[in-house]
Amino acid sequence: MPLLLEIVTPDAKVFSETVDEVGLPTSEGRMHILPHHVPVIAKLKAGEIKVHRGNDIEMLAVGSGFIEVYGDKVSILTDQAINVEKIDDTEIEEAVKRAKEALEEGKKSNIDAAEIDRLEAEARFAFAKQIARAKRR
Repeated sequence: MPLLLEIVTPDAKVFSETVDEVGLPTSEGRMHILPHHVPVIAKLKAGEIKVHRGNDIEMLAVGSGFIEVYGDKVSILTDQAINVEKIDDTEIEEAVKRAKEALEEGKKSNIDAAEIDRLEAEARFAFAKQIARAKRR
């Protein structure tokens, strides 16, 4: 019996498909979800999600958020998510460059810790897109 994987951002439900396995980054380490997994609620870290369907593997990049596993359903609530197949390398490289610059400038100025955290999350998401794209090659 496959899993139903749903990924929801503040803007929309960006992914809703049946899959065989999901590998994702949590605050406790990398977690792999298979059918009949025990119920879990965990904090999602920005990074790549590896989605298995038969012999096919799809890479998605996500921002931080939360996951819930209940029954054979995996729900991911995140601030950002993207299928790395749908963007080009130049776009990813530009996002990484902008994120690095914003983070460095933020650390040099007198902005508050919450804004630094937001900039770091943007940088992690940009790197996650780059890493996930590289793993697809």
